[in-house]
Amino acid sequence: MNNPSSHRTIKIFDTTLRDGEQSPGCSMNLADKLLVTEQLEALRVDVIEAGFAASSDGDFESVRAIAAKAKTATVASLARCRKADIDRAWEAVKEAKHPRIHIFIATSPIHMECKLRMTPDQVYETAVECTRYTKTLCSDIEFSLEDCTRSERPFIYRIVKGVIEAGATTVNIPDTVGFSTPEEMCALIRDILENVPEARTIDLSCHCHNDLGLGVANSLAAIRGGVTQVECCVNGIGERAGNAALEEIVMALKTRQAFYNVDTNIDTTKIYSVSKTVCNVTGSRIQANKAIVGENAFAHEAGIHQHGVLANPLTYEIMTPESIGLPRNKMVLGKHSGKHAFTQRLEDLGFHLDENRIEELFTKFKELADRKKVVSDADIEALAHHTNPKAATQTLRLDRFSVLASDVITPVSTVRAYVNDKLIEQVSTGDGPVNASFAAVRMIAGLPNARLEHYNLTAVTEGMDAQCEAMVKVENGGRSYRGSAVSTDVIEASIQAYIQALNFALEEKE
Repeated sequence: MNNPSSHRTIKIFDTTLRDGEQSPGCSMNLADKLLVTEQLEALRVDVIEAGFAASSDGDFESVRAIAAKAKTATVASLARCRKADIDRAWEAVKEAKHPRIHIFIATSPIHMECKLRMTPDQVYETAVECTRYTKTLCSDIEFSLEDCTRSERPFIYRIVKGVIEAGATTVNIPDTVGFSTPEEMCALIRDILENVPEARTIDLSCHCHNDLGLGVANSLAAIRGGVTQVECCVNGIGERAGNAALEEIVMALKTRQAFYNVDTNIDTTKIYSVSKTVCNVTGSRIQANKAIVGENAFAHEAGIHQHGVLANPLTYEIMTPESIGLPRNKMVLGKHSGKHAFTQRLEDLGFHLDENRIEELFTKFKELADRKKVVSDADIEALAHHTNPKAATQTLRLDRFSVLASDVITPVSTVRAYVNDKLIEQVSTGDGPVNASFAAVRMIAGLPNARLEHYNLTAVTEGMDAQCEAMVKVENGGRSYRGSAVSTDVIEASIQAYIQALNFALEEKE
């Protein structure tokens, strides 16, 4: 029974792999999606929206693989109110332990007239008929009224009542274009519950976009209004200005639990780790002052703040770094540190890995420690995130490279790499040492038309011996592939990131 005044547990519906991936530049390959799935389950989200199975063969295969992978979370596929879409969605999720089909149709006057070219009666009949049909395949059905916050109240009530009677177990109220305000969102939810008594017997959900910067505020207002599920994305990624940020909603509910009077099933100590993973696999950076997971979220520079925090952290911290999985303990690790200390530090940072993976990372840690006097938490995180066992098949592997560059000669790069087991060396020139190295790698890989779309270098830590994180996006044959790598040498990091991206291209080509 949905009773807004009673203590409730809010279900967290994560759509990072569907709506989040639609953010420009945030596409993920299957290995990335499976890695994020693992992290979302460790975070204990209730529902993972794995994708839009009918949109492409690639999306279908991703949804099916995620459905097979998930152990505890419900796995949902989005589908339009079309039987072909619904059949495709069911085919993709039917092997999941907890499958869900999420169907939708637009209900606002502008969408019905300009996009659907349907009358309200036609939309209603389609919604009810498709819900009934979906019920013959799957017992767990979510129905969304696209652009609901710009829809007319009587029509909203009619649709909600109709789809519940047809078998919907969750009804979602989306603010599709980020148009609403918190006051309006809360009132809309309360009006639905008051005018459609049946809505108290199912899960009522909200899905808020951030076009006016109100995605999280509107989601929290919907909770106050009585929803039992919120839909969100890690780091707030998503179309246009993004979706409501999962970490902000969850920590607002946890920090202000006495005010909201609700709980979630989320293990908040995994928030930092999953945020970093999503940054890594999507190539999307978050601003330093981003709430909860930004670099400066727990930093205090002003003297009066520092004095207060040293006296009592609660003076200027309303939540602890530990509560999101960011430990205060700054144990110094170096080349003399043992495997036990390294393993403990990984666990402190939110990485709970099997023995083989720890052994692999420890080897790389020792290599890094030979280059640096002190290995920081950020260095260890970078190793853990960039040493990905689910990466593409290593068709192309770097053996060595040499560059010659100055301001008076044309830069030259010599790269030697394995293509499968064959060692190939190429020499190339370019506008700079990185450009020349990329040209040599392209020739070795046999992908002369691969085009660099995006290239970014970021220092992982401070100091002259800082690790550099290189991130690239490469277009080949109309598809984009992302690669990332870290090294204390910016050129090595760049080459390794480029090789990773080309490996994904080669894997797909094969």
